[in-house]
Amino acid sequence: MLEAYYKKQGTAGQYEVFRSRGFSADGVVGALSHKELALAALPPFLRTLLVADGTVTKSLEAYYWEPISVDTVWQKPMAAEADIPWLNVAQGQEVIGRRVNLRGTQSGNIYTHAFSVVRPERIPEQLRQKLIAGSLGIGELIRDCGLETYRELLEIDVARAEQGEQIYRTYRIVMGGEPSILVTEHFPVDVFRNKR
Repeated sequence: MLEAYYKKQGTAGQYEVFRSRGFSADGVVGALSHKELALAALPPFLRTLLVADGTVTKSLEAYYWEPISVDTVWQKPMAAEADIPWLNVAQGQEVIGRRVNLRGTQSGNIYTHAFSVVRPERIPEQLRQKLIAGSLGIGELIRDCGLETYRELLEIDVARAEQGEQIYRTYRIVMGGEPSILVTEHFPVDVFRNKR
């Protein structure tokens, strides 16, 4: 899973607008898989999740009005086989990889598949212990620990999967001025197009 990050570096200036706003006048962003991705054509709530910097779990619960479960698919320490520039990780450095699904406990819908890379030495012990326990999403853990963080949007793109088209975003969470966690969230588009 880490290999997706090995060659990526820098930040795209096109996402600067989303630092302070939730709207882009032209409604499109560049994407690796397409020349342009029309954000304006996406379901409104999905578009909100892509550009907002709040807790996804809490937003999903409020919008769909059901509890959201964080199902840990796997989580383990691993060594980076190459540099991960977005996280300032050097080849051979140990990180924690984590894959979770955010699932509606009443509907059974999987709203998000998320993969995270964590630099364990850059996060407080309290957060590390709760992360290892694996019962909450990273955003919830950060909020519960009362940590001051900043999220920087790095990429929005489209992926094809057996389950259909997915829009994903990658962002990094900065703590104490240092990139500490890298998160990629995949959102199945059909789930957000279908009304309950």
